Amino acid sequence: MSSEPARAGLWTIVPAAGRGARFGSDLPKQYVDVAGAPLLAHTLRALLSHPGVAGAVVVLAADDVHFPGWQDIAGKPVLRCEGGDARADSVLAGLAALPDAVRPDDFVLVHDAARPNLAASDLSALVERGRDDPVGAILAAPVRDTLKRAGDDGGIDGTEPRERLWRALTPQLFRRLQLARALEAARDAGIAVTDEAMAMERQGMRPLLVEGREDNLKITTPADLRYFDYLLRSRTLDMP
Repeated sequence: MSSEPARAGLWTIVPAAGRGARFGSDLPKQYVDVAGAPLLAHTLRALLSHPGVAGAVVVLAADDVHFPGWQDIAGKPVLRCEGGDARADSVLAGLAALPDAVRPDDFVLVHDAARPNLAASDLSALVERGRDDPVGAILAAPVRDTLKRAGDDGGIDGTEPRERLWRALTPQLFRRLQLARALEAARDAGIAVTDEAMAMERQGMRPLLVEGREDNLKITTPADLRYFDYLLRSRTLDMP
């Protein structure tokens, strides 16, 4: 029998310290009610209901008074910690708050608090393929629309080729220590990374793209929230 301690399983970090200013609500968008539950609850359930996910660290603003105090969801632990002003600072805080059993070379997930419509099949594909990659992987969707480059006057300067262009989604899957070092390097260089893959790319790494569903939407506007509510209601109607 091996004396090596058991691994902690796959943990996920959920940065939820943002204000959601573009949403246009006094209440941070992650706490807006959808079908009787805060948006953040739907996001956490989508993650923690997956059999491959062991727990979550939710990263909150220092003055957050809205977090309901969840300690477990779907029978799995929910930890919380205080985040920073920038996304990278919040993810670094989440990495530091992971249980000690999560080793430096263990993979961890990072998922947007405002992406509640994550499909279990997408998460399975990300974990299966990402763990076989030396760097890790992200969920992404190919760009299908025609892209226009605008001039300063609002006119079209040209049409951009869309081949090989993808929209980055979450979750994103990387090793704990590699991700922490990449985020720290970007912060020290004064670079505001917009996702974890960008930090890894700056280190010369090439994360794998795993195609995910188009409806893994990020709630940015009230219209996005209405669409998610519609998706939830459609599922209820489809149930036998």
